[in-house]
Amino acid sequence: MKTGTQKREMKKTDGRKDYQNKEGKSFEKGKSGKKKADMAKRDDAFKGDKNNRKSRPGREEDRQSRVSGVSREDWHSKKPKAGRDDNRESRKLGAEPGNRGSRNSGAEPGNRGSRNSGTESGNRGSRKSGAELGNRENRKSGAASGNRENRKPGTETGNRESRKPGAVSGNRESRKPGAASENKQKRKFGDSGEGRKNSKRGQSGEKKQSDLKKVNGMEICPVSKKCGGCQYQGISYQEQLKLKEKEIRKWIGKFCKVNAVIGMENPYHYRNKVHAVFDRDKRGNPICGVYQAGTHNVVPIESCMIEDQKADEIIQSIRGLLKSFKIRTYDEDTGYGLLRHVLVKRGFTTNEIMVVLVTASPVFPSKNNFVGAIRKLHPEITTIIQNVNARGTSMVLGDKEKTLFGKGYIEDILCGCTFRISSKSFYQVNPVQTEVLYKKAIDAAGLMGNESVIDAYCGIGTIGLIASKKAKQVIGVELNKDAVRDAVTNAKRNEIENVRFYCADAGNFMADMAAQGEKADVVFMDPPRSGSTEEFMDSMVQMGPERVVYVSCNPETLGRDLEYLTKKGYGCKGSWGVDMFAWTGHVETVVLLVRKG
Repeated sequence: MKTGTQKREMKKTDGRKDYQNKEGKSFEKGKSGKKKADMAKRDDAFKGDKNNRKSRPGREEDRQSRVSGVSREDWHSKKPKAGRDDNRESRKLGAEPGNRGSRNSGAEPGNRGSRNSGTESGNRGSRKSGAELGNRENRKSGAASGNRENRKPGTETGNRESRKPGAVSGNRESRKPGAASENKQKRKFGDSGEGRKNSKRGQSGEKKQSDLKKVNGMEICPVSKKCGGCQYQGISYQEQLKLKEKEIRKWIGKFCKVNAVIGMENPYHYRNKVHAVFDRDKRGNPICGVYQAGTHNVVPIESCMIEDQKADEIIQSIRGLLKSFKIRTYDEDTGYGLLRHVLVKRGFTTNEIMVVLVTASPVFPSKNNFVGAIRKLHPEITTIIQNVNARGTSMVLGDKEKTLFGKGYIEDILCGCTFRISSKSFYQVNPVQTEVLYKKAIDAAGLMGNESVIDAYCGIGTIGLIASKKAKQVIGVELNKDAVRDAVTNAKRNEIENVRFYCADAGNFMADMAAQGEKADVVFMDPPRSGSTEEFMDSMVQMGPERVVYVSCNPETLGRDLEYLTKKGYGCKGSWGVDMFAWTGHVETVVLLVRKG
């Protein structure tokens, strides 16, 4: 007679499941009941029910068995086993199948975490050569069949962007042969994945000074094509000077002799003013760099071959502090966010450093702590300023600003004069070549000490104050009120009394002077890239200066203005190019014009 347990026992017959009740009557489960039974079986399997597993000795192609030579009958024998099939934490050699945590060689298939050679098929994490077939991420030569993308002998198969022989497969951040997967070390430029997620020390798509490539023995910036700032990459410096001389001759060669361009002794890291725009990448990480040429897409840059290195370090430190202080970068599309730009100026001679934080709002949470954190990282900073730009324009600086630390300005020494430099005032970015440029301009003027001089577009008064030592009197005119304030301070700072500065449009100012019958012996004019105006030049011609020294940063507009002045009674006596911007297509030019007759 059957016991109650035997009556309830499930039997497998022709693919159908029959059950017997206590009375011995059997019945076939309906369709819905069959589904429920199947689901119950799967639940038992996932839960790892030991009794349920043992109750199915006939399960076809026993999925749990991974040991070769073990028969279905031996599986339930009472003989001691090498290791229980469900011992998931086993760490020893010869661990039974299903051991997900095994780390040693010889681990059976299905060991997802195995890292050593000799692991069986199905080992998804295997990293070394000799791994069995089916290892999807095996990357070295000698890998078993199934390696679909083997490319080169010794390189990792299936590694879509493999850069170095022996680099570990699947290791997106790996740098060294044999490094484990998910190694989040700092990525170096040259590996695939430009623009990937930030590392702790870098930013998405970052390009660094150490990443410079060499073409024909010359260093090439890795982002030159996207940045567009350095148009002469890959061209020797001497060849650059010849190209710039050719450009000058193209526009003004018909007016005067064009002398060779005066080059730099060291054409690297010459910019003492660095501007970085801040944004976020697709993953929300803060990035900083420059606008891509012709767009407002930010190209992440960690260091630049023409920018001051200390300024670059400070900017990267500020970027690194944003997350911890929960400061969001400004989004031009939505108008949300706080930090828009960072501007760093450094005095070449004094080594004083100014940091300007351009924000979209005057409200700056935790600004004192933020400033303190910046100073802790860079104690060499002498002043920090918050500039507020709430306008939705492409202008970098706004009208309002507040000094957060220090005196609010820096000083530098140029041609023996000390100059005060504020956040908004114009100051040449290459101090070494600026001295060369200004000395050439003042020498061309031929000052004897009794001349009345006008310094038009004077900025902070650099040319006028330097020339004042050789002139009777100097009048400077500048539209930027902050620059004029600095110019007045600079005159007092250098104890120069024969200079006066006016805040006005240069064209209107010259027209007023001409109307009043004022005269000038020498005029220095240093207009913006757009060149001068007819109003200014007409008024200047009426004042009748003997000599005009034109300092230009754009040969094309210089040629246009020379065309006008030569028709008004002036002749060009010579031109001198000065390279202020190595690796770019820009060049400064000094031209001497003398009144005819």
